[in-house]
Amino acid sequence: MTRINDCFDMVVFDWAGTMIDFGSRAPVLALVEAFAALGVTVDEAEARRDMGRAKADHVRALFEQPAVALAWRKAQGADPDQAAVDRVMAALQAPMIRLARETATLIPGAAEVVAELRAEGLKIASCTGYTREMMQAVLPRAADQDYAPDTVICAHETPQGRPSPQMIYKACLDLDVWPLSRVVKVDDAEVGMAEGRNAGCFTVGVAASGNMVGLTAQALNDLDPGERADLLAQAAERLYAAGADLVIDTVADLMPGLKAEAARRG
Repeated sequence: MTRINDCFDMVVFDWAGTMIDFGSRAPVLALVEAFAALGVTVDEAEARRDMGRAKADHVRALFEQPAVALAWRKAQGADPDQAAVDRVMAALQAPMIRLARETATLIPGAAEVVAELRAEGLKIASCTGYTREMMQAVLPRAADQDYAPDTVICAHETPQGRPSPQMIYKACLDLDVWPLSRVVKVDDAEVGMAEGRNAGCFTVGVAASGNMVGLTAQALNDLDPGERADLLAQAAERLYAAGADLVIDTVADLMPGLKAEAARRG
């Protein structure tokens, strides 16, 4: 029988919506708050559109949305430029750190999956669109819940962020892992699927707990079963279209998926 460690050496996990913060709420709420502080209304759908990118890249992508650019011009009297990105990033720092800390609760099953992977001999890496300063609010809380990756790659610690594969490359260098075909990437955002595929990883999308649905566990559970099934099906379709090799509901479902892939490869 083929084991997971016969096929894979490392799993690279995203953070918000994948391992913590069911619904990936913190980055959305922080962006809405930061723009509001500068007199610009951004709704959740607009904030979620480019989720997973490095935060400065995410702000730039928001400014490429015509409605957001128009709202900025009305509020600030000028077209959004690099100085505008810098102003939003400055306004984003405090709410992002506060909300990242508040929502840094592990998604059910996350710690257990990591323990199983380690028992199989796999290394555990992580990549995030959060800056290092933002992650300082998260890492101690995650460690208190028994999740401490072997390496953490933050936004702007590589020349390019997602969808570039460079954060995954850095994780592989940090942990001396190759080839990339023996690496698993797990993420909840479309840009994370592109990152994994661009790196040559086996790429797993997370539908229920992540950015595609964007609801807390309680809010998702409270939905009518038919509506919930429709949302999950739509999320899975988008993740597959973005490049996922496999889509699961939450990280708790990862091990059966990897075992099935190992059996297929074996």
